Amino acid sequence: PSAAMREVHKRIGLAAASAAPVLVLGETGTGKEMVARALHRHSDRAGAPFVAINCSAIPKELLESELFGHVRGAFTGATGERAGCFRAADGGVLLLDEIGDMAPDVQAKILRALQEGEVTPLGSHRTVKVDVRVVAATHRDLAAAVRAGQFRQDLLYRLDVLSIRVPPLRERRDDIVALAGHFLRRAAAPGAPKVLSEGAVRQLMGHDWPGNVRELRNVMERCHALVRHPVIGAADLPFDADAPSPSPSGAAGTASGAPSADWLGGELPAAVERLERLLIADALDRARGNRAEAARRLGIHRQLLYRKIAQYGLE
Repeated sequence: PSAAMREVHKRIGLAAASAAPVLVLGETGTGKEMVARALHRHSDRAGAPFVAINCSAIPKELLESELFGHVRGAFTGATGERAGCFRAADGGVLLLDEIGDMAPDVQAKILRALQEGEVTPLGSHRTVKVDVRVVAATHRDLAAAVRAGQFRQDLLYRLDVLSIRVPPLRERRDDIVALAGHFLRRAAAPGAPKVLSEGAVRQLMGHDWPGNVRELRNVMERCHALVRHPVIGAADLPFDADAPSPSPSGAAGTASGAPSADWLGGELPAAVERLERLLIADALDRARGNRAEAARRLGIHRQLLYRKIAQYGLE
């Protein structure tokens, strides 16, 4: 992973050892829920439930019931009891996704649940003790929301004990090719995955990724489904062909052409294999699958190319 993601992993490890609330910050599509799941998986609550709720996707009138539960007859249509997310996550971890969109009166009840370790189901006067670690996530600037009167300052203080910022994909371009390969392998499993040509890598590295990792996954799954040949070319990607893209070194380097710190910090055999696979995939793409022509372009014997194709699963 890139240096930025190694820092995220480090903070996950540190936060997993604590019981304090965690605030996960990042743009939409950066993988905030994956961070919350990793916190759960590496904590001493791993054997207990992980429950996630998107606070922006549920109307305010229903959100309280979803979070705290209700008793029979609490409101019209409440024909039975509901435990709610806090009780469902008892002993484990509760992810409050997009908490920045939560209504102020619900925020007050969340604050009480965090401070007192208890919830009151709708329609009941009896409190219920819960043991829940809360992880909150948002793409919003909560400090600005506090200043605008849209978010409670005391709740922000209570949530922001430990914070983890997930950087957008454009700030960790060294992760793009590895993530693309991961999504292609996952889409193809258990079969052989498609591979990216050098031109396709340049396009991926040059794209701004406003939708972040979620957008990259969508693009790779689309390529797996629609591209009929084993090597994905630049023309197969749903980007503007006239958009500027970095130099060919962008797959393994920085804008200045120097190798990235992640490549320099890796082991030489692994870096050589990555580069060799990229070169062979690009030659096959340029030769439209003609192996003899690809071998000529690469300056190697066809028999060696055939062995490399089998080695890297480029059939």
